[in-house]
Amino acid sequence: MIFVRLTLFDMDEIDSGLEGELRAALGESAFKIQINTDGVTTLLVKKEQVVALLTHLKTRVPRPYEMLFDLSAIDERSRTKAALNGAVTPDFTVVYHLLSFGRNRFIRIKVALHGEYPSIPSICSLWKNANWYEREVFDMFGIRFEGHPHLRRILMPLTWTGHPLRKEHPARATEMGPFRLWEEKQDREQEALQFNPEEWGLKRHSADADFMFLNLGPQHPGTHGVLRIILQLDGEDIVDAVPDIGFHHRGAEKMGERQSWHTYIPYTDRVDYLGGVMNNLAYLLAVEKLAGIRVPARVEVIRVMLCELFRIASHLVWYGTFAQDLGQLSPVFYMFTDREKIFDIIEAICGARMHPNWFRIGGVAQDLPAGWDKLVRDFVNYFPKRLREYDQMVIRNSIFQARTVGIGIYTLEEAIEWGVTGPGLRACGFEWDFRKKQPYSGYENFDFEIPVMQNGDCFDRALIRVEEMRQSLRIIEQCLNNMPEGPYKSDHPLTTPPIKKNTMQDIETLITHFLNVSWGPVIPAGEAMSCIEATKGANSYYLTSDGSTSAYRVRIRTPSFPHMQMLPYISKGYTVADLLSILGSIDYVLADIDR
Repeated sequence: MIFVRLTLFDMDEIDSGLEGELRAALGESAFKIQINTDGVTTLLVKKEQVVALLTHLKTRVPRPYEMLFDLSAIDERSRTKAALNGAVTPDFTVVYHLLSFGRNRFIRIKVALHGEYPSIPSICSLWKNANWYEREVFDMFGIRFEGHPHLRRILMPLTWTGHPLRKEHPARATEMGPFRLWEEKQDREQEALQFNPEEWGLKRHSADADFMFLNLGPQHPGTHGVLRIILQLDGEDIVDAVPDIGFHHRGAEKMGERQSWHTYIPYTDRVDYLGGVMNNLAYLLAVEKLAGIRVPARVEVIRVMLCELFRIASHLVWYGTFAQDLGQLSPVFYMFTDREKIFDIIEAICGARMHPNWFRIGGVAQDLPAGWDKLVRDFVNYFPKRLREYDQMVIRNSIFQARTVGIGIYTLEEAIEWGVTGPGLRACGFEWDFRKKQPYSGYENFDFEIPVMQNGDCFDRALIRVEEMRQSLRIIEQCLNNMPEGPYKSDHPLTTPPIKKNTMQDIETLITHFLNVSWGPVIPAGEAMSCIEATKGANSYYLTSDGSTSAYRVRIRTPSFPHMQMLPYISKGYTVADLLSILGSIDYVLADIDR
């Protein structure tokens, strides 16, 4: 295996042809270009022109930016002018990230807003998945989207006072006083949870029947967590559905503003809590872009090996619980047993199992321990036979096929419109995987295939994940056979913490170690986005630094959020029993939705 390096900005240099086309169509003064650390083309546009610009990018340019990848905001009121990269100081900025599959590029659109509670036109008519993203920005910042069909809170309770990601909102519970639930407050909270169909544009009656409204969750084994789905039913058939999320929300992005760059790493483990160190990697790639850190080849391969082990562990949880949702009780016990074998390896290397918090800025916490290779090789030799057994037990089971084939179908165009990534996108016949298309951490050096299916149903999404486990084994075996020699941390001064043994040799390293651990490293001002192929789809961190020891803004784009938003669309016309198949095939985690 030959190791090569790609320049950080190879993928996203400013597209001069696109710039000229946009100026010709929208006017020379339609936007300004901002240069950022991550090299992603960034356009600054006035809110009066943002819809026209986004429409042009989606529908009129060659190789269009067809996916609304993310939509977020930044409260700029506490930023220093030096950190704003020469831009006029706004009160808030709304940020759109679009993805062009044809160009294999991201583009970032930023709109400066002024005023305490500003507004901006909605783009729900342009992208269906904009609905939830705009509701989240409204909920977190108080920014209103003109023309949104149902602008209301989405993560916080309807009774909540304030908008948590505004800078004046407290960041700790200790700043808010003790919690008390008096009777009047309890009644008010219960009343707010009452579902009123008319508020959502749902009818109570059809021409010849009354609809039934059924709460599925928030305490239901089929929802795999604290998720409430209100179903509009005509008998057993689903007419419509309204997911009610936010029960698991705990302010993961807000926590990033009060933790140092270093001490925030353990919090990332808990976002997709089945993905382990894969969460660390998505965050650290963005931090390392901001800091200008290149990690050694040994670090890249160690990270890849651990990530692929966690991909298999996560897929085993999905595999067993999906079969259980459909009535098979035995597979989950076998698969959780195999997951424990993976955790034995993780624990031997990292010292912890499910949330090891082991990756570091510029490297990993420790070098691989003696005997790691035997543990990994034993698993690589053991697991293929188990996968074949699971094929016989689950995939080829006639009942499993009856419950999944032809259920929850969506097309490739619909998947892109709703922001679907990962196995759900590849099940529609589209070979898109960030490990191949925009490789990171040395994935370009590995030989593996991207599984693709054609039907876009629950069964094909299952087949994709099963084959992904086999491909992950291939990658792990290559890591095992081609582990480079060398340091397990970068020698960059912002590597945190630096190699411990050096602190015993010179006072400068000891001081750096102390400051970077106690206060955190000072990351240069700028902004950077990373994107990885996580267990459930594309996981992205968009970090903003004002040159201090903690992030000014942490934005976490998770795959489960847009996937859950699509649930009503792909559930209509199916039965309640089919809904359990659809939910299982999505493979979401509530913390990944709610953050």
